[in-house]
Amino acid sequence: MPSPEDALYQARAAYEEHTRTCRQCHVDRSPCAVSKLLLRAYNNARRAQGRAGSALR
Repeated sequence: MPSPEDALYQARAAYEEHTRTCRQCHVDRSPCAVSKLLLRAYNNARRAQGRAGSALR
């Protein structure tokens, strides 16, 4: 299982890559369903990293 930092990096990279290459997201400036799912995954990874960091304190 990847560390919270790795998961956050991967989720962000996937979201940014998609928004650069998807016609609807990039050209039309309207987020598609895939973009919304990738953003949700990124937000979940960000929350998980925050929980992991607060558990260490």
